[in-house]
Amino acid sequence: APRSPMSGFTDPLVLLGILALLVVISEWLVAHTALRHLGTALLVIVLAALIANLGIIPAASSAPPLYDGIFAFLAPVAIFFLLLEVNLRDLKRAGLPMVFTFCLGALGTIVGVLVASLVVGSEGAFGDLYYAINGMFTGTFIGGSLNFNAIALNYDVTKSGEIYAGAVVVDNIYTMVWMLVTLALPRIFMAAKQLVGNDAVVDLLHVPDTDEATVAPWDLAVLMALGCVALAFANFSTNWLLVQGINLPMIIILSTVALVLAQFPAIGALRGSRTIGLFGVYLFLAVIGAYAEFSALANIGNLAYSLVLFVGIILTVHGVIIFGVGRLFRQDWELLAIVSQANIGGQTTAIALCRTFNRPELFLPAILIGSLGNGVGTYVGFLVAEFSR
Repeated sequence: APRSPMSGFTDPLVLLGILALLVVISEWLVAHTALRHLGTALLVIVLAALIANLGIIPAASSAPPLYDGIFAFLAPVAIFFLLLEVNLRDLKRAGLPMVFTFCLGALGTIVGVLVASLVVGSEGAFGDLYYAINGMFTGTFIGGSLNFNAIALNYDVTKSGEIYAGAVVVDNIYTMVWMLVTLALPRIFMAAKQLVGNDAVVDLLHVPDTDEATVAPWDLAVLMALGCVALAFANFSTNWLLVQGINLPMIIILSTVALVLAQFPAIGALRGSRTIGLFGVYLFLAVIGAYAEFSALANIGNLAYSLVLFVGIILTVHGVIIFGVGRLFRQDWELLAIVSQANIGGQTTAIALCRTFNRPELFLPAILIGSLGNGVGTYVGFLVAEFSR
């Protein structure tokens, strides 16, 4: 397979094989070493980031089409499979706490941006576009990269190559870092026996993390057919609604289809949906790790230091508010971590966290608050940008 020191292996089959091998290595480490406390998801991210920064696989600056395919197809289908195990009766028990915590996380982001702007001195560090940078990171850390790019385009930040490229690089790196933080914090707090609040409810909602050992070709065939048809239907419906002037996220339609199907006993009896979905999530997390291209910071010079400090302050303040205040309101650590991840990384990373924590009752609420973030993040980002001018 062709490769260069900068891009790594680019043959899609070889690259996919390497990503799958990272899952194998992570699973083995969890099963046979002291690293079992870290969990497969965290190890997959770390290993992928390591080999991407060593140049073995492509990083963000040379991202191959395979990465785009994983984001566009594999991740949504993995979510579809995981949602097939959701019991709708659990939603009312998780919905309101998620919405409250989402608002708390959004507030933490806004306060974090304003504090970071004062500490770093945004106008001096980022020049005439300092207010746009404030708005971009407000939007992306409330609802995701769609908001980031919408604000960047509006203020022509994309025409300022160094600032825009630097912001993208730092955003990618911190997305991976925050995934590691939200994976680790609940385990640290639980190990220290600092759980508070509705622990009995948390224990009740947890389900055994098992799947049937024997998966028949029939099960796999039906699941794959359902997943492909559902994704095609969701994409078609999203495009059709857009023509009608209705902007409904594709993931909402796909999730609705999955939830309807999940209520039929025949679908619930299919074996393997959890295993396939989890494997898809692990591959997605590997790409998240690969996107954390630390070497790219050298290409943006002194701007890198300002951006790293700026975003670090934002996430620190966000974390203190969502975990600190959330604990005062007796929310469990895993729920706080999942909502924080929905703010910072978006829907798919929040779902990955739900699956890692074995919290299927939070799948749909995580998707819904992720969509809420996509919807309001741009507006809040513009407000912060204009307030900062």
